[in-house]
Amino acid sequence: MTTIAILGNGRVGGNLATALTRVGHEVTVADRTPGAAADAARTARIVINATPGAGSLERLADLRAELRGKILVDVSNATVDGPDGLPADLIHPGSSLAEQLQEALPETYVVKTLNTMLYPVMTAPAMLTQAPDAFLSGEDPQAKQTVHDLLLDLGWRKEWITDLGGIRTARATEAAILFVPHVIRSGGFAPFAISIAR
Repeated sequence: MTTIAILGNGRVGGNLATALTRVGHEVTVADRTPGAAADAARTARIVINATPGAGSLERLADLRAELRGKILVDVSNATVDGPDGLPADLIHPGSSLAEQLQEALPETYVVKTLNTMLYPVMTAPAMLTQAPDAFLSGEDPQAKQTVHDLLLDLGWRKEWITDLGGIRTARATEAAILFVPHVIRSGGFAPFAISIAR
């Protein structure tokens, strides 16, 4: 059992909270109430960023003291939305939200994962007809191992999880968000994930 704080109580945060609670973790979800994010982060071992990516950097940079020494699991993508509300471009081209968070929070262990799929797949990867992939990007091997184990709790198989290396590799997985609007327009809002055929 791990104490986990989820920042963001939308579809992504709520989905993760339900699944992680179901497998025995102690989960707190912080909404936008003033002070809620700081209170939740202060008492957790792992903090999950499920806030809208466009505002994540500013929100989390304000929690530098509360996030010191913690693992920050970043599942968000920082995008500029098009007229239809779907991602149209990246806010940090040539970089990534995860890299920006690690720079702003040097004493926090940032790990990027679960950002290359629609949110239902995050907690039910076996729902797809073929095996999806979850990627890990981060500087600290121990933090990545902890997040790897969390993914196993969520139903991810070991062979579906790929450690890409340092935090800079997150710019590749974050760029995959640009597939999303085209896939949705082509096939509708059905669960899907990026998968590497081997």
